[in-house]
Amino acid sequence: MKNIHSQLIERFIREMEYRNYSPRSIQSYSSLLSKVESYYNQPLDKITGGQFKEYLHGRITADKISVTMVNQYISAFKILQVDILQRDWEQIRIKRPRKEQRIPVVLSGEEVERLIKATANIKHRAILMLAYSSGLRRQELQFMKPSAIDSSRMQIHVVQGKGKKDRYTILAKKTLDILREYYKWERPTKYLFEAQGRKGQNLSESTLNNIIKQGVKKAGINKNISFHTLRHSFATHLLEKGVNLRLIQQFMGHTSLRTTSLYLHIANVNPGTITSPLDSMDL
Repeated sequence: MKNIHSQLIERFIREMEYRNYSPRSIQSYSSLLSKVESYYNQPLDKITGGQFKEYLHGRITADKISVTMVNQYISAFKILQVDILQRDWEQIRIKRPRKEQRIPVVLSGEEVERLIKATANIKHRAILMLAYSSGLRRQELQFMKPSAIDSSRMQIHVVQGKGKKDRYTILAKKTLDILREYYKWERPTKYLFEAQGRKGQNLSESTLNNIIKQGVKKAGINKNISFHTLRHSFATHLLEKGVNLRLIQQFMGHTSLRTTSLYLHIANVNPGTITSPLDSMDL
């Protein structure tokens, strides 16, 4: 069984590498399949679609795993069945669960200002300002390099973001100012933000999470927020300023406009400030 397992996992990993999945996704998907195999104590090619569904049902009811996690399991199992074992997916028919439609928590402009002002450490302040002002994902900020900052065009080049896609987003002048000040002080060698005392080493997820938690506490903000809240706030505030939804989609790196349209439910737009296009006509 060990040989069969290792061969299938190796083939699975090679298939994902060939399809240009990120190393993080490859590690995650192969780990999920290993858990299924360990649960049944059977080789992966002997586990039926029915068994797989029973396993997922147990994880959902007992462990309360998220819809995102369920979808990752199904994606991994589908690659295994279709691309490795050459089986007909229509015969297996594992449907994906309905997505949860949750409205994200966002900060007001005044709360963002308080958060930044409460963060005295120049490196931490630069991180918060960059994440908010450009709508970056946490991982994008983790692995960003100094060359991504294009001061001549006031843009940030996000290289290989989610889905291995490149994009450009906006660079705020105030963010550029603090980044220049920070860069002179720290002189990072590889990544824009590096681990304390470890040149060339990117910041960890826990470090970035702690920066936002400490800042929120100091600012006296009583909201359950994460590092990703800065990204949600960026999109919402742009929408409130009248920026086109398509542009926001490009800045955020969303594949579908439907994902970006979620912010329509959050944006605080006063209908009283909107005039009909008829009123601008010379009639």
